[in-house]
Amino acid sequence: MIHFFFVSPLAMELLKLYFRSRTAAAARKPEPAGPTFVQRVGGSSMDKILVPVRGTRNCEAAIQHVIRLFMNNTALEIHLLNVQPPFRIDVARFVRKRDRDGFHREEAEKALRSCRERLDRFGIPYAVHVQVGDSARCITQTAERLHCDHIVLATARKNTLTRLVEDSVTNRVMELTTVPVEVVAGQGVSNWERYGIPAAFAAVLALFLAAAE
Repeated sequence: MIHFFFVSPLAMELLKLYFRSRTAAAARKPEPAGPTFVQRVGGSSMDKILVPVRGTRNCEAAIQHVIRLFMNNTALEIHLLNVQPPFRIDVARFVRKRDRDGFHREEAEKALRSCRERLDRFGIPYAVHVQVGDSARCITQTAERLHCDHIVLATARKNTLTRLVEDSVTNRVMELTTVPVEVVAGQGVSNWERYGIPAAFAAVLALFLAAAE
């Protein structure tokens, strides 16, 4: 498993100091202070969030939700995670590790670009992590390694049948992790999911019943 860190822990600390200085300066003015990024000193409020990002419009819904959370609680520490699927073994053996790493980095940058731009627009600090491997396991392990208090996952609105037959990353994460998971609903189901899957399921069921007779 390969780890990339686009924003180092040192950079995160510098960002915290920057936002703390903004808060201190604003406190001397009569107008309300702007968003700040501070560490939690005590209490039980949520402090560190992991947001898996796959480069879909559903992920943008999750980022919008996280932005609202940050505006209400500037003690949040936001970590974006993109998980890249590994090369197949029969392909990886012919591709140098350096080239594989470069490919994964480029694909991760594409997937993360939109969400990063949204956070940058509001001046919200964050760290970016990229891993290569199984999505659900990488999300779970990263949340544990970073000692996250919360995982925010975006998912499309799907009907019950679709979720039954689909290998859902969201469901697997919830099975594997002990970290609280918040699911943010994104776009609605596609026409294939709405009509194609039920039709295919009905066809398979009909064949099964016919064979049983």
